[in-house]
Amino acid sequence: MNRLAREQSPYLLQHANNPVDWYPWGDEAFARARRGDKPIFLSIGYSTCHWCHVMEHESFESKEIAGLLNQDFVSIKVDREERPDVDRVYMAFVQATTGSGGWPMSVWLTPELQPFYGGTYYPPSSQWGRPGFAEVLTEITRAWREERTQILASALQIVERLAEISRGDASPPAVSMPGPDALAATVQQFKGSFDRRRGGFGDAPKFPRPSELLFLLREHARTGDRESRDIVVTTLRAMALGGMRDHIGGGFHRYSVDGNWRVPHFEKMLYDQAQLVLAYLEAAQAAADPFFAQVAEDTLQYVRRDLTDAEGGFYSAEDADSVPPNHAIQAGQVGQAGLASTRKTEGAFYIWTLDEIRGLLGDDSRAFELRYGILPGGNAPADPHGEFTGRNLLYAARGIADIATEIGRAPEDVAQSLARARVTLYQARVARPHPHLDDKVLTGWNGLMIGAFARAARVLSGGNALGQATMEDPGQRHLESAQRAAQFLKRTMWHTDRAVLLRRYRNGDAAIDAYAEDYACLIFGVLELFQADGDPEWLHWALALQRTQDRLFWDEQAGGWFSTTGHDPSVLVRMKEEYDGAEPSASGVGVFNLLTLAHVTGDSAHEERARQVFAAFAQRLTSLGRTLPFMASALSAAHSAPEQIVVVGEPGQSDTMALWRAAQAPYRPFAITVPVTPGPAQQALAGLMPWVRDMTPRQGAATAYVCRNFACEAPTTEPATLRT
Repeated sequence: MNRLAREQSPYLLQHANNPVDWYPWGDEAFARARRGDKPIFLSIGYSTCHWCHVMEHESFESKEIAGLLNQDFVSIKVDREERPDVDRVYMAFVQATTGSGGWPMSVWLTPELQPFYGGTYYPPSSQWGRPGFAEVLTEITRAWREERTQILASALQIVERLAEISRGDASPPAVSMPGPDALAATVQQFKGSFDRRRGGFGDAPKFPRPSELLFLLREHARTGDRESRDIVVTTLRAMALGGMRDHIGGGFHRYSVDGNWRVPHFEKMLYDQAQLVLAYLEAAQAAADPFFAQVAEDTLQYVRRDLTDAEGGFYSAEDADSVPPNHAIQAGQVGQAGLASTRKTEGAFYIWTLDEIRGLLGDDSRAFELRYGILPGGNAPADPHGEFTGRNLLYAARGIADIATEIGRAPEDVAQSLARARVTLYQARVARPHPHLDDKVLTGWNGLMIGAFARAARVLSGGNALGQATMEDPGQRHLESAQRAAQFLKRTMWHTDRAVLLRRYRNGDAAIDAYAEDYACLIFGVLELFQADGDPEWLHWALALQRTQDRLFWDEQAGGWFSTTGHDPSVLVRMKEEYDGAEPSASGVGVFNLLTLAHVTGDSAHEERARQVFAAFAQRLTSLGRTLPFMASALSAAHSAPEQIVVVGEPGQSDTMALWRAAQAPYRPFAITVPVTPGPAQQALAGLMPWVRDMTPRQGAATAYVCRNFACEAPTTEPATLRT
């Protein structure tokens, strides 16, 4: 085993048995490169990355290729999820020099860590128009020996250019934040790329970016534009009915390979689950449609069951690949049966043959086949690797009423049959070889998931998303999940004495100083939790986290937050994220948090700093708002009248819950809601929120207060009046 065996990262541990003499990122590797006068080969990926697995199997497990690496290079492995700071620098280089990026990322560096050549996946030998990895290694070795002067000069210029890019526009930030016209322009950008027939934006592949859907919903709420809401509803419905959703176990796969939402890339990421739950909950409110609330509930059940640590934290991801079940090996594969039974393939855990389904479901099979488009020869389109051949990918092909008419049964019977079938197939699937679970706990991703559970606790409290009471209260379960996770992070990742946060936890080991996005996303989750249970502890912590984020990362010259502290000399460039990708940027989430803190505490300093962020990003928000939808959502809030909705009453009592449901049922994304327990808890809260000090129950009954800019209307004890 190589040095990676001593690491905690599941991705690095996957490579601990490679014949490559891997180093983790650190001084030992850098010193070895300088001492040996060798270039560094840097490989960056993550544990659930499909093409990372492919490159490992083809190249890093090869003794011949390992021999080339070990002789002429110092090889370093980096988990991009543990070290996004390192990843960002070299991804910027690869994108700037090749026009694209992705993982696995392969970069060659000087011993001083300056990049001079890079790309993504390389096959072991030249094919598909890509140079072979062995040939690339041989050519770089030659160039390092014969053209060293040119390489070093080029690498120095590249680093200087990356530093210029990280500084952005040299002009000073705008004097003021953008006006509503910038929001209208951003809405038009989304409308122009909206796929009106299939939902989503653009053509294949289709990636979920929930922050853009949240922005459109807020613009619907701010302006009354129904088209913005309809774009979101159409997209979320298509995703929920398509193959990107796991119809058996719940949750969503990473993205859709095709433009019809049929064929997913099967990995499941925690940050996707969190953001999609928020989008589905807001759509349920905005469209007054409980279908979206059920999708959110289903996704939360998956996270609670399969991605939750015994101590309460949330795991990072599940892989796309797994070993196919033995009974799925076809007769034509007998010659490769030994290989097929051990080699992982994409989606093996999730796909089915018709014979499997009929053998398991019996009389329930016909309705299931019609519902999910099951075909005798498989419904999956041809794929170059043949992994889906003869198999069925589940997607909602037909409606229940249509199926009931065709098979001559009542719709209620069909629905019950499908529910039974789902349980049966879930139980059968549990017996299959499971995909790899990346069981590290990342602070930022956990912050987003805490926010999703806390929001669900509010929206689904005592009933469904329309405020209708049900026999079961899922909101309480969701609140407990959010509380446990927040308590776990505070206990393990927050150093109270130094007021410093850590990023990664695994097997009892908390390590790596947190980045700006960790602070921002955790603050977001904690503020959502505070609005769900009203515990002053969470507001105290959110304020402390915000102070630390500002102290460590705030850009005094231009505004916004750098991604890193700038204290690590091995990270050549201190970068600032200016794009909301699969994960929202630190500045996008951060400015949202500042507005929330301003509206909760009444402290105008938070609002003033938010204006500085908007001014810093004014040019991008005005011309390229689509690249920053989370920040655009915050800008939408900044141009709306803020509301504070407070329900004062004893927790769990029927009158309190009735008012709370009435407060949560409508879609009011610019409102801050706080439950307040009368007595000592309220007095403790008043130390942070002075404006709640005199809010008391009227005639001994739970009472709601609705305030705008901290000026309150007459309180009410009646849910119907509160709705009005």
